Amino acid sequence: MWALGLVAVELATGVPLYPGEDDYDVLKFIIETQGQLPDHLLESGLYTDCYFIEDNYYEQRWTFKTKEQFQYETNYQSKETRYIKLKRLDDLEQLLKVRRGPENGQQLFVRLIKQMLALDANQRITPLEVLKHPFFNTGLSRSAPCTDMNSTGGENLVVSQQPSSWKSQGSQKFNCSFQNSVEFPQNGHVNTSANPSSSEDDLEISEGTILGDHHMVESFLGEGGFGVVTRCRNTKNNQIVAIKVNKSDSEILQQAKHEIFILEHLRRLDPDRCNIVEWNGYFLDGARICLNFELLDQSLWDYIGGWSYQGLSIRELGPILHQIANALFHLGSVGIVHADLKPANIMVVNRHESPIKVKLIDFGLACPASALIPGYRVGTVGYCAPEIMLGTPYDEAIDMWALGLVAVELATGVPLYPGRDDYDVLKFIIETQGQLPDHLLESGLYTHYYFIKDNYYEQRWTFKTKEQFQYETNYQSQETRYIKLKCLDDLEQLLKVTRGPENGQQLFVRLIKQMLALDANQRITPLEVLKHPFFQPWPL
Repeated sequence: MWALGLVAVELATGVPLYPGEDDYDVLKFIIETQGQLPDHLLESGLYTDCYFIEDNYYEQRWTFKTKEQFQYETNYQSKETRYIKLKRLDDLEQLLKVRRGPENGQQLFVRLIKQMLALDANQRITPLEVLKHPFFNTGLSRSAPCTDMNSTGGENLVVSQQPSSWKSQGSQKFNCSFQNSVEFPQNGHVNTSANPSSSEDDLEISEGTILGDHHMVESFLGEGGFGVVTRCRNTKNNQIVAIKVNKSDSEILQQAKHEIFILEHLRRLDPDRCNIVEWNGYFLDGARICLNFELLDQSLWDYIGGWSYQGLSIRELGPILHQIANALFHLGSVGIVHADLKPANIMVVNRHESPIKVKLIDFGLACPASALIPGYRVGTVGYCAPEIMLGTPYDEAIDMWALGLVAVELATGVPLYPGRDDYDVLKFIIETQGQLPDHLLESGLYTHYYFIKDNYYEQRWTFKTKEQFQYETNYQSQETRYIKLKCLDDLEQLLKVTRGPENGQQLFVRLIKQMLALDANQRITPLEVLKHPFFQPWPL
């Protein structure tokens, strides 16, 4: 019943009420909203002393530990992950009125929530009492008859929890624990049983095709596992837009619904000020979900290619890097992790402008930071942070790692760690930046795939040789690097040799080292990037 109360709040607001990463966070949020837990609950708890201090000198016998006390005892750093902060549950009614306008039943709904979320389980409302609650007598529709799920033929979405050696490469799909609910109108039924398509021919789309009611395809901008991206003309107002046409199979449908949920969450951000693509909504084309975006010029990958992959000058790459950091800062302000940052997902608005303006695109793998699950694979091989590859807990710092690699690619014209497999990437990282921290290796779900534990030496974990890894996985490691750095400091000398001395090169390398810190807790934040002295020599 407690869980149902939280689900009910999430249905009403669109976000979790208590999205903590740890029980400490959740208890902290509960107490701040609903007050101190009952004494009898604390007295009988096996784990009460983990979170509370007993003090018989005061009327309140149990005091919740401060985040500093808890961090000192457990090494866990409490984080603020809430999307909404209620001083009390009664404030939920006002929140709903502000967000959705006054609706019949809001007051009764909040009364029901308070009964579901009673701190004392003995006082919590029962399912039968819920069914008889006056909230359901306000003219709201009741539940439909139960459906025999055995006859529906539905299939569950299976998410791989294995490292990249056991899977295909490219951007990895995942289902984060933050569930969303994107519904489509009944007159636009989406067929979830269709077979996947692999090209515009299979999707039966060509130049001149009308998508939806009034979007005529003029050309194809790209394609991927999801479907195709087309340049379209709105036949009603003559506006040119980019339409992402998703395939109609069930897995792509789920991914598209997830992306819509994230894009709806990002609507509160100004796309121009925040350097993210402007989303114009979605529509259905038969069994396909189509996402409507502003039309941008070209990807950052293509832009780099236009310079013959020689890299950009410090003065040219500075504004680009600043804008991407700005995008990450604003994503973080609404609790979203992009999770697939790379040059192909950064678009140049107009290549002929100077300095160029860029925007972040493709939120298909984006997820609330509070919903990231260790072991679930996200991102693209070669841009993934070590914590993703090893299967340790990760957060928004994975985007900063990817930004560091994008920054190096902007400066040199080529990727720093272009491995075909996580084994290659980890090998390149270790050869350039040294051994990964022990605490990272100890907590990794997949550490044993790549490392051997040896307690006889000071260094407890040894990276497997390519022969060992090939014997175990049948994967043959390959040298795919365009540049080999013995350490990140060598990047400064490389830039001086390839481009000549430039103002800001030393500060640039210092920034890169902070972005590519092996320990995510030591990695620089987007706000710190925006304030970094590297950006001071020129106005941005």
